[in-house]
Amino acid sequence: MKHVIYHEMGNPSDVLKLADDEQVALKSGEVRADVLASPINPSDILKVAGMYGIKPNLPEVPGGEAIGRVAEVGAGVTHLQVGQTVLLAAPGGKWRQSFVGPAAGFIPMPDGGDLQQLSMVAVNPMTALLMLRDFVELKPGDWIVQSAANSAVGTYVIQLAKKMGVKTVNIVRRESLRDDILAMGGDAVVIASEDTLTTDIQNAADGNPIRLAIDAVAGTTLTAMVEALALGGTAVSYGAMSMQPTQISVQSTIFNDVRLRGFWLAKWYETATPEQKQAAFGELIPAIMMGELKSTIAKTFTLDEIAAAVDLAGQGERGGKVMLLPNG
Repeated sequence: MKHVIYHEMGNPSDVLKLADDEQVALKSGEVRADVLASPINPSDILKVAGMYGIKPNLPEVPGGEAIGRVAEVGAGVTHLQVGQTVLLAAPGGKWRQSFVGPAAGFIPMPDGGDLQQLSMVAVNPMTALLMLRDFVELKPGDWIVQSAANSAVGTYVIQLAKKMGVKTVNIVRRESLRDDILAMGGDAVVIASEDTLTTDIQNAADGNPIRLAIDAVAGTTLTAMVEALALGGTAVSYGAMSMQPTQISVQSTIFNDVRLRGFWLAKWYETATPEQKQAAFGELIPAIMMGELKSTIAKTFTLDEIAAAVDLAGQGERGGKVMLLPNG
């Protein structure tokens, strides 16, 4: 069975290699699933490059999330059957044709639905949902602002906020993205500018108080978003695409009582209770099944094309998610 592996950190297209391994017999309580689709997320790329919050345990098979079909169940497994579609929820190692793990790491999925869309449920839409839900109690009619609005997380934020009745100011870098953002449900679009971004954000919200800022860029973008927040507002940082430090003014923190919070999905998965995880998946999966939540897929690749796949995934203007189809 083919899999992707790396023995050293570095440029993903250089260090990721294709390898074969023999199928091993299942232990009691284990399940084997054929991997049908696995998205390439920024966290996957950063981890291979040695730039993520968790260092790999080399050699390692990358891939944070995937959907599969049960091919074999071990002794003692009664809640899963051969042929059943499952979300591969165990950590890491998804860029392979066949995935083996304890049965608890396989979440049964409903029949039907777009498998490629469902394969992405555990990272980007989960990140968007938790940032919208867990930091500020938003009500219909409230305004938020987000950067990197055309990213995968950004597009899920727009769709989920629309379902909640929450209005969004969406920061992008190119005017050509405006129509796409508005078409998917964004209420206002602002083109990033170092000089006028704070004022542009406030004007886009028609002067309404902005209670939440969601940022993936850092640097001067986050500074401007914080300064645009209403009294007692909260800024949530989940990325640093600019790789630049952020300066937050005393005016914002003391006199405007703005809170700056960080969000890392990996920590949420470590600390959330089974009931919290079940509730979040229970909200997202039906919405994806019904087509209410979706992400554009730029291109699909097989494992043999891993170098080209990660090269495209690393480009900032690729027009959607890059997807691996390990079994074609």
